[in-house]
Amino acid sequence: MTVLDQPDPQAPAVPTRQAAPARELTEQERRFVGWHLIVAIAALLVGSLMGPLQAFEYSGVNVYPWIEPIIHSYYQGLTIHGVLNALVWTTFFIVGFTNLTTIRGLQRPLSHPWINKAGFWIMVVGLLTAAVPLLGNQATVLYTFYAPLKASWAFYLGLTLVVVGSWVEGLGFYLTLWAWRKEHRGVRSPFIALGGIINAAMWQIATLGLAASILTMLLPWSLGLIDGVDPELSRTYFWFTGHPLVYFWLLPAYISWYGMLPHQAGGKLFSDSLARLSFWMFLLVSVPVGFHHQFVDPGVPQTWKWIHAGLTYSVFFPSTLTAFTVIASLEYAARKRGGTGLIGWVRQLPWTDPSVAAQLLAAILFMFGGIGGLTNASYNLNLVIHNTAWVPGHFHLTVASAVTLSFIGITYWMVPYLMNKKLWGPRVALVQAWVWFVGMIIFSNAMHVLGLLGAPRRTPLGEATYVPEAWNGNLLRVSIGGAILLVAVILYGLVMIRTAFGPKVAPEEVPAVPIAESIRHPQLTPVWLDRFKPWLLGAAVLLLIAYGPQLVDQILNMHLNAPGASFRPW
Repeated sequence: MTVLDQPDPQAPAVPTRQAAPARELTEQERRFVGWHLIVAIAALLVGSLMGPLQAFEYSGVNVYPWIEPIIHSYYQGLTIHGVLNALVWTTFFIVGFTNLTTIRGLQRPLSHPWINKAGFWIMVVGLLTAAVPLLGNQATVLYTFYAPLKASWAFYLGLTLVVVGSWVEGLGFYLTLWAWRKEHRGVRSPFIALGGIINAAMWQIATLGLAASILTMLLPWSLGLIDGVDPELSRTYFWFTGHPLVYFWLLPAYISWYGMLPHQAGGKLFSDSLARLSFWMFLLVSVPVGFHHQFVDPGVPQTWKWIHAGLTYSVFFPSTLTAFTVIASLEYAARKRGGTGLIGWVRQLPWTDPSVAAQLLAAILFMFGGIGGLTNASYNLNLVIHNTAWVPGHFHLTVASAVTLSFIGITYWMVPYLMNKKLWGPRVALVQAWVWFVGMIIFSNAMHVLGLLGAPRRTPLGEATYVPEAWNGNLLRVSIGGAILLVAVILYGLVMIRTAFGPKVAPEEVPAVPIAESIRHPQLTPVWLDRFKPWLLGAAVLLLIAYGPQLVDQILNMHLNAPGASFRPW
């Protein structure tokens, strides 16, 4: 045993493996978490209806004239799809899920529940505020809302309130962990609670860029208080937030993959220490990587692009830790179930459980997304695929697969747990996961190939006059994949609605929160993997190094001379 592996000498002795009676969420707590899921799932279903419409357009099937009174253009539909699916669905689900993992993981109620309730309602008010201009075609700027495209002030204010509400709920998580630690001095924080709170901390650091962009430029500009904006500085602020946003999406899925999925598969977490290390590494290196999204921006010096490219590759390290630990945990479970062979054990995983199958299929798709991400991060290779269809093909393997399909799998036990119901149609849910998997393979592969052929992103290619014949087969595959994904969305909505309106069942029929026990007792985890201060300090130092000089330079030399579009390009 190395020095780092030794337990804290001041910590209490390692307890025996006797499971204490679990404190389940009260009805009031379940209802509160459930409200987050209602908003999240509604956003997913509405936003996902927009996605196939864009996919159909790729093969020349333009349905937007048919729905003109509701959706006015391809770009309005694309904006609604991006905002609802990438921002609203994810944020509300993640915050609700973190409430559950904090309460259930720490085995105690929120220390200041009124703070979390206030945060939730701030998020709701923000969503409604942003939805009005979004649905009214006054915020058709895509979810990246690059200046000098201008949205209504209500759109920027609404997004700000959604972020602020998530910050407020994050404060509630920190205070609850602090209260727990005062009651359990020297005891390692339960992983499923700690992981969610680390993610909340990373999110608060990451969204400083978005807050600076909206509060100092976009909101005053949209209100007429300033005449113009600096697009370069605005993009830098956005990507300060934009790339760590990916890990804000991913880490809750990782919490399930590490701390819940092994239990569902009949095994244990392979390493509590590696799970914690990967989360701390994401906190450390997920924010200072934004310039790899700005490789073609002339305002960013080449040196800083190289630095951020290197830091982006460092994110691959905790991703590799995650792949190793999760696969080892699943192999442990499968071999307990009788699995044999080098990879034959995979067949013994509970593939008939829709919650497990959805998350396993999400992980398989994410392996391809992660490999493609290395291309995006490469300073040289990125120039080939920048702003091509490759990019949405890539992030549909991350946010629409690793994240969304995992979250869907989580809801297959979480919604019944919160509502004291049984999941309606487990076979339908299982089919839904596989339909999503097949549809996404077809869709994303076609988008990747189109990107390599030079097809641009953010473009209604069905109306373009320059489309070469070599693209046609892949454009059709995009539409076919989109149609299959539409079927998967409809099936998911059916399962959720029928479950919500189904009869209540006896407590013993309600699924419990699946929490995986670690093979090695968490109390043997090194103390430095249970402390916030060194990791937050490291993140701050790295952030100052990676962004400080460039932000100072861009702010001192900013030119607020981009007045916004004098016409509406949608």
